[in-house]
Order: sequence, then C-alpha cells, then structure tokens
Amino acid sequence: MAAFVIPRAVNFAKIRHVTTVVSVFHNCEARSKNHTSVRHHSLSARRSHNNVLRLAMSTRSPGVFLAWRAASTTPDPNTFVKYSGPSTPPQSVQEKESFVSEVTLEDIPAPPELPVVEPELLNALGEPTLQSLGLGGWTPPGILQNCMEFLHVDCALPWWGAIMTGTLVARFVMFPLVVKAQQNSAKMNNNLPQMQVLQMKMSEARQSGNQLDAARYAQELMVFMREKDISPFKNMLVPLAQAPIFISFFVGLRKMANAPVESFHTGGIFWFTDLTVCDPYYILPVITSLTLWATIEVGTDTARLSSQNMHLMKYVLRAMPIIIFPFTMNFPAAVLCYWMSSNFISLVQVAFLKIPSVREYCNIENLITHDPNSLPRKNKGFVKGFKESWDNMKVTKEMEERARFNDSQFQKYGEGPIPKTYKFDPTRQRNAVAAKKRDK
Repeated sequence: MAAFVIPRAVNFAKIRHVTTVVSVFHNCEARSKNHTSVRHHSLSARRSHNNVLRLAMSTRSPGVFLAWRAASTTPDPNTFVKYSGPSTPPQSVQEKESFVSEVTLEDIPAPPELPVVEPELLNALGEPTLQSLGLGGWTPPGILQNCMEFLHVDCALPWWGAIMTGTLVARFVMFPLVVKAQQNSAKMNNNLPQMQVLQMKMSEARQSGNQLDAARYAQELMVFMREKDISPFKNMLVPLAQAPIFISFFVGLRKMANAPVESFHTGGIFWFTDLTVCDPYYILPVITSLTLWATIEVGTDTARLSSQNMHLMKYVLRAMPIIIFPFTMNFPAAVLCYWMSSNFISLVQVAFLKIPSVREYCNIENLITHDPNSLPRKNKGFVKGFKESWDNMKVTKEMEERARFNDSQFQKYGEGPIPKTYKFDPTRQRNAVAAKKRDK
C-alpha cells in the first residue's frame, strides 16, 4: 500500500491538509457511488489515494514538492513534503494542480565501477599457477620456483619430493667444482713447507725495508704455485658458487610459503605435512644442525688445521651448528627441507671423496700430515700469530707510505725550481767585482 513518508522536521499543520485532501476525495467517491460495503469502501479509499499520488506525479508546477514511498510508513530524513497553497483543502482540479505541483527525486549517483577480477590460471593438477600468485619470473629465485613447479606438476612429484630432487640436481651440477677444490686443497697441504719458507723470506724482507728482496720472493712464490698448479682462489670456488644457489632456494621457498601456495599446506611428509609453517616439534632444525656438524667433522681434517696453526678456525667451524640452531627454529618447513637435504648430500659427497679409489680416479692427491715442529713456521698460538701479522701489516704500511713520499718529492724536485741548499751564494761576490770593473 502506498503511503506518505513524513520526516520529523516537517510541519504537521501543512501535512494535515494533504490528509484532508485524501479524505475529501474519499468521501466524494463514496457518496457518488453509494457503497454500503465496508470492504468496498476501503478499496475506494485506496483508489482515490492512488489517484492523488498519480496526479502529483503528472503535474509539473515548480515550488511544491511531494515525496512518497510505497509500502512503508517509516519516516525517511531524505524525503520531505512542501506545501505552498491555500489553508483550506482543495475542492477542484485547478486547486489540486496548485496544491500538488511537482514531485522531485534526489539525484541518483552513478553506480561504482566493478573491480576487474583477473581469471585465476590453473595448472594440470587444478592448482593455481605460481604466475597467478605473483611468483616465478626470471630472477634467480623465480627460476628456481619455476623449476620446482615443473617437478611438481609435470613430473607429478609432491612438494617435498620436488624440493629434494631440485636440491640433488643443484648439488650434482656443482660436484665438479667440489672435486676441483679438493684437488687444490690437497696440493696446498702437500707443498705447505716450501710455501712457508718463501713466505717467511718475503716477510723478513718487508720488515727490513728491502722492497727489492720482498718483490723477488713474492715472484718466486707465484712461480712455485704456478708450477704446482696451486691457487688460493680455487678453494673459494665452492662457497662462491653455492652461496647464490643457497640464497635463491632460501628466498624462493620462503616466498612460496608466505604467499602461500595452497598445495604447500599438504605438500609435506611425516610430521611436517604443512610446508608453510615451522616444524612444531623442532625436529627439522635439530637434524639440520646435526648434519652440518657431521659434514664439518668428516670433511675437515683437524690434524691439518692443527699443523697450519688454525686452531681458532677449527673451533669456529664446530660452533657453527650451535649458532645457527636458534635462527632455524622459526624457518618454514619448506626451507628446512631444502637445507636438511643439502646437508645430507654434502655429507655423502665428503664421505665419497674420502675413498682412496675415488680420490685416485678424481686425481686427488693423498694428504700428507706434516709435523708441526718440522714446519718453518712454528706454532705460536693465536695471540702471538695475530700480533706477528699485525706487526707485518704495520711495517708494510710504513714502507708504502715512505715509497709514496719519495715519489712525490722526486716529482716535485724534477718539475719545480731548484731548491737552495747553501747559506752563502759565491756568485754574488763575482758579480760585484765585475760591476766595479765596468765602472772603471
């Protein structure tokens, strides 16, 4: 049923006229038709009411506004009724037109634009692709993420299997570098006494200020290392090559866990089924630390470190698993799955290269254990060794500063005026005698 909506701020004295109009039309309609039925009387009242509203909607006289709402009598503060006519109810059509002139509706705002929803791309397994999640790409972590997705989707491997397989492939590709580093390390260890002799002579020449002898011994050391195919930088091949791969795996898997990739929630195995959260039992961090410690113990020759006066390095390497454990506790299980797999593969590689037949096949020399007392450089301990290195560094710095000063002075004297190095100028007396002779 249509009804007038009257706000609270409307003058009810004016609204009463509208009600009177409705009542007058209702009575006129009832008298003309002479209805006796109450039900028919009510229907006639509704019809006359609708006629008034229809009349109000059809007129277009400015200055008078009538707002209404269908099937509701609750006042709306945004609607109002304005009356600008006589105080008596209208009796004719002309008075009606002047009474109700126009109904205006508020401007309806334009509907907002709907957000553009990009379609979600699915892979062959019905899962969202990494590209749709903002992952992948051509960065090193993105390339590894694409490789993991290939192993998971095309090779039908679970996520934990894809991570371990990717780790195995990466370490297999790096195996030739590991062999190169082992060959170079064995050669450096076996030729350590000769190298230490040349290093001591070079250090003594620098301390005495004899740059010529220091340069000569440095050249002899370089020639010796070239003949033996020894290079200190070859030992850094494995760390330098493994660091970008480790960082790429770490960043890539961490982003996949934080996105998250939905299938990561069920992509684990055993107790770590959810790869997006840390291990609730801390078993993965413990295994990671233990495998790292075992790799260090098996791969590092403690006797060789002792003979080379590297006791501090030995203790630092042994403390590494304990130091990293608090940091790995909160890593996602996906990252620890890679790290644990990498440590296991490293442990197997180191143990495999310890086999004599394998070392012979890979052309890795057997390590010679040198007696610390027979080496040119005696075991001076960490403090004495550090002090000696510091003194050598200071002497070298002083020699370099002296050489730079001599070069600058030589350049200055060669380009500038001749400096005066005497107090008495003998040419002055000769010039005075010549002047007297000219005067005579």
